[in-house]
Amino acid sequence: MSLYSVVVPVYNSEPTLEELYERLRAVFEETMHEEFELILVDDGSKDHSWDVMERLHERDPRVKIIQQARNFGQHPALLCGFHYVNGDFIITMDDDLQHPPEEIPKLAKVIHERDDVDVIIARYEDRKHSLVRRIGTWVSVYATSKMLGKPRDLEITSFRLIRRFIVDAIVRMNVRKPQIGNLLVQTSNRIINVPVHHDARKYGHSGYTFTRLVKDLFYDITSNSAFPLVLVRNIGILSFLASVFLAIYFLVRYFLYGMSVEGWTSTILIILASNGLMLLAIGIIGEYLMHILDEARKMPNYIERQKKL
Repeated sequence: MSLYSVVVPVYNSEPTLEELYERLRAVFEETMHEEFELILVDDGSKDHSWDVMERLHERDPRVKIIQQARNFGQHPALLCGFHYVNGDFIITMDDDLQHPPEEIPKLAKVIHERDDVDVIIARYEDRKHSLVRRIGTWVSVYATSKMLGKPRDLEITSFRLIRRFIVDAIVRMNVRKPQIGNLLVQTSNRIINVPVHHDARKYGHSGYTFTRLVKDLFYDITSNSAFPLVLVRNIGILSFLASVFLAIYFLVRYFLYGMSVEGWTSTILIILASNGLMLLAIGIIGEYLMHILDEARKMPNYIERQKKL
């Protein structure tokens, strides 16, 4: 018999926690007949999520609860929970019931049948996310495949089943603002997808707005790749070569045909474009410098306010 550790970041999920616990308990006790523990990490909720978590902990000691000092984000909350797992297998899932606990046996069946697999990531058969979220996910998957050498057909979601040694390796990493999906890809190449059902959100709305998705994507790119710097460098090289060819062209026209260069508007536009490109390059370099500064500060990824284990 195996022990499963289910780690769930919690943010403003007061209406869903009771149902999430009951469905998880039913799956492990009545369907899988396996031992489990539930680790709930309150990521600075503004509702009464912590009160519900305390009631669940009092009712069932298998429920471990941790409250963070403020909202640090989904991935730091998962990393916090990873420090307290005891299971042979670790499951990560969302708190909004879009990840049906009843799909866990599908993941568990494959991990027990496939000794050559370290991580199983759920692939949603019918994604219930908004159009903006789906577009953001597609762009993120494409960018990640380019940055980390991840297979294009491997979909990264937050519903996962992970072998314990992989989680132990991630916990030992000293990474500022960790992205669990990226860390998994960097840790093992034995990762597969398993199709699962994806439920519609019952309460509230997703915290992943378009602005948040763009911000996270830009952070992922600048944290894992030099692509923006290389892109600006290549544009700079092409601009320089273009200016050399144009200079030669206009000089030949002037000396052979006496034709001078006209058009102050085009000149001003070129100057503005060049200055904009230089400012963009400075901004990108500044973003990389900020990452270096954040690493040098050694700020914690999360701060635990209280816990009941």
